[in-house]
Amino acid sequence: MNTKLILIEGLPGSGKSTTALMAAEILKQKGIETNLFLEGNLDHPADFDGVAYFSKREWHSLLADFPSIKVLLNEKGFQKDDGYFLPYQKLGSSTPDGFFERVFKHDIYELPLDLNIKLITENWKRFGELATKENKVYIFECCFIQNPVTVGMVKYGASNKMVKDYVLKLQKSIRELNPVLIYINQMDLGYSFKKAIKERPQSWSEDFINYYINQGHGKLNHLAGVEGTIKVLEARRELESEILNELSIRKSIVDNSSFDKILHKSKIEALLTNHLNRKGND
Repeated sequence: MNTKLILIEGLPGSGKSTTALMAAEILKQKGIETNLFLEGNLDHPADFDGVAYFSKREWHSLLADFPSIKVLLNEKGFQKDDGYFLPYQKLGSSTPDGFFERVFKHDIYELPLDLNIKLITENWKRFGELATKENKVYIFECCFIQNPVTVGMVKYGASNKMVKDYVLKLQKSIRELNPVLIYINQMDLGYSFKKAIKERPQSWSEDFINYYINQGHGKLNHLAGVEGTIKVLEARRELESEILNELSIRKSIVDNSSFDKILHKSKIEALLTNHLNRKGND
């Protein structure tokens, strides 16, 4: 089988997680070895979730300031090139006061955008090189387009060109995997987002809205509340549409406005069956 990577993208509440789970189930039923990575998976092979990055000086300063867990940090942290990476979300709760506040500032998605782009694209390149040698299909939910757009536009208010170039760099890293991108669309963005708010914990919506309106694009445009967040999402959808148009990998847009799981699964199954034995952009 030629396709080794399936990318599931779309806005919050569109049905990305459901679609990714469906895709994994469909492939397994066809006897295809599949590795599914949903949003938030701390073991993601291409993305960095819950991982902090330190320069050599910063790393040694961290070890000096938290001597009681120095052995643990050296066990869990690892060096690549000129820096150190620490999967801090895997450390558990038995850490000294102030540790997580200190480390979170170095989370890869809290770093300056240029450094974030460098570290993420290098990791995607490593993944692409390894995955070409494997006989399995990876399924990634939301990290290919959503993460660059979120950190670029939503967090930093970066230009559309900078965000597009970010995603195009990731595309270059995975081209040899003949990836298939499935973008889940919702016609009524406001409805789908408010539906997600009702279905998820209050802490999720509070954190999400705060992230979207108090920095980057939202702050620059003086947006507020749920309706302001929807405005940011509308701008994000417009940018993601432009990105889709510029991508040269195989891609399909699937409408999920009805939230009909049976109908949606039939669409995904037909799409995957059509794509699995095709190569490139044929």
